[in-house]
Parts: sequence; C-alpha cells; structure tokens
Amino acid sequence: MTVQLPSEIVVERVLPTIRSSLAVALEQRGFTQREIADRLGVSQAAVSQYLSGDRTGDDRFARERRLQETVERIADGFADGTMDDYEALAELLAMIRAFEDRGPICAVHEEEMPALQGLGCDLCVRGQDRRLQAERDVLENVRRAVRTISNAPAIVDHVPNVGTNVAMALPDAADATDVAAVPGRIHAMRGQLNVPANPEFGASQHVATTVLAAAAIDPSVRAGINLATSDSLLEAARERGLDPLEFDPDYEDRHERLRSLFSESDVPRVLYHDGAFGIEPITYVLGETAVDAVETAVALTA
Repeated sequence: MTVQLPSEIVVERVLPTIRSSLAVALEQRGFTQREIADRLGVSQAAVSQYLSGDRTGDDRFARERRLQETVERIADGFADGTMDDYEALAELLAMIRAFEDRGPICAVHEEEMPALQGLGCDLCVRGQDRRLQAERDVLENVRRAVRTISNAPAIVDHVPNVGTNVAMALPDAADATDVAAVPGRIHAMRGQLNVPANPEFGASQHVATTVLAAAAIDPSVRAGINLATSDSLLEAARERGLDPLEFDPDYEDRHERLRSLFSESDVPRVLYHDGAFGIEPITYVLGETAVDAVETAVALTA
C-alpha cells in the first residue's frame, strides 16, 4: 500500500482532467491554441495533446456532472468576458472542496489506500481524533465479522428472508447513527452470502435497536447479528449453555421493552421471538464485538 495525500490526487488526476476538458471547451468556443495555453498556464504543446486526445486526464473525474458543468460555465465566462481568472479559480476551488468532502476525490483516495475504506475520508475531513479512531475500530471489526460469516457456508441456511445484518455500536452510543452495519443487509443468494456494501454507521434499524438496548444495560455488549429463528438454532444455544431469552416481536417501543427485560434478567447472548403477523421469526446473537457475536453465531449453526 502506498501512502497518498488527497492533494496528490488533485494535482495528478483532477487538475489534468480539468485542463483537458477546459481546453476542448475553449476550442469549441473559437479560442486558438495559444489563447488556450495562456488561459490554462500550460505550453501550446500541452494544449495540442489535450485537443488530440493524447492527454485526457482521469475518466473517473471527467464523467462527473459537476466537473462538466463547472468547465462549461468557465468556458462560457471566458468566451463572453463575464468571468475573469480569479472567478474561475473560485469556481474550481469550490468544486474541488466538494469533491474532497466524501465526493469523488474521497472515493479515488479510498481506492488508492484501502485502509481508508468505510471511513468516508473522515481522516481528511475531520482529522485524527479519539472518536474517529473508535469509529475506525468499529468499522474494521464489522468488516472482519462479515468476512467470517462469508466463509461459513452453514450460516446461509439461517439467513432470514428479510436478510441478516452484523452491527456494532460505538462506546456510549446514543442512537442508531452510532451503530455500524451493512447497508441493505446481507442476503442469501444461490447458496452464498451477498454483501452489498462496506459497513457504515446508521445502516441498521432492528439489529441496532437490539444492540443499543443491550449496551444500555451492559456496556460490554455492543454487537449482534440476526438469524432466522429455528428449533435447531435454539437447541444449539442451550447445548452451549446459552439459554435463549424470548421476547415480544412487536416493533412498537421495542428498545424500551428490551431494556426493561434485560434489566430484569441480565443481557443474554441469544434472544429470539417466534414472529407475528407480518413479522418474521428472528433470533439475535449478541457479543462484546461484531466478531465475537458472529463467531458465536457460526458455532451455533455449524
């Protein structure tokens, strides 16, 4: 892995793309190569390469609608005299700032540095702080947990129709936005698990609700996974000394009802409901971390 600054992406990828696109737009408006070179601050030979297609920049940025619109606006302004170099620079800086803040520059940065994936480039936007590190640790733990179940074929048979999810809360989480999970949930397809995206905060509702209720009573329990309720799953839990706790499947006030239940009987590692009209029977396996919860779930389904 190469350590790369986002400013390098701007200089090496975005700026050449802007110059190439702007050179073409200015030529279409009747500018000569010399005039284009003067506007862009490059040599006439470079302009010739832009116009011939030898230097086109990065397609990932060239396809961006905002870049295209900005280039057209600047070209029109140069052509009719309503925009000077200062105003053009202001337009480009605004675009680049937008691209850097969870935009296409952020996406390319994550491609170049996989260690940043799932962080939304918060390191660049917010800087390194203790909460950011906690978020990074949680996201990485959920990613590891997802890899674990992806390599456990037996768990496919226990994925509910609504899909399964793996969730983990930050320490002192306040609501679902402090819980990381897989957007769109994980589904069983052709005997395998389909993981649609990297984990993000705020991507779960029901698993997050259960995790938050558990963490409110026992802060060490911050993660969980949902599976389809079955006799075999519950029996496997009992055989391992994990006595499953049954709860009411109704969604209304579930967080408060679970908190009350946990405060009376301690937080279990396995809890379940048998469903109701329009509600599929679901079992939740809880743990201190996402990996912990998933490893328990894998053991129960093996």
